[in-house]
Amino acid sequence: MSDSNNDLFEREDSDYDTYIAPDIKFSGNIHFEKPFIVKGQISGNIEATSDLVIDTDAIVNADISAERVAVRGKVTGNIKCKKVVFVTSTGSVTGDITSAQVVLEPDSSFTGRCTMLK
Repeated sequence: MSDSNNDLFEREDSDYDTYIAPDIKFSGNIHFEKPFIVKGQISGNIEATSDLVIDTDAIVNADISAERVAVRGKVTGNIKCKKVVFVTSTGSVTGDITSAQVVLEPDSSFTGRCTMLK
């Protein structure tokens, strides 16, 4: 993965202005412009002009549109990114991914179609 994407994974929780806490279950549409981390559960749609991290125990049932997405937890829905979708070894995506770059770590899970854009 390119160095320009490393900061997505080097951020501390305190670097995020907004997050969904582990004990929160949210249903609806989310729009945001600053980096966002999900630790709880979301159902709906997520639209962002920034980065999104789905944390290890998070469960997201939503279509996602963002700049960059890191999946450490479980996502069911389609993901569209401008730069990169990174699915870690603890991550799971069931849905289609469209992005300039897609990274699937060993032991990650992906079921769907992948389209890489130039």
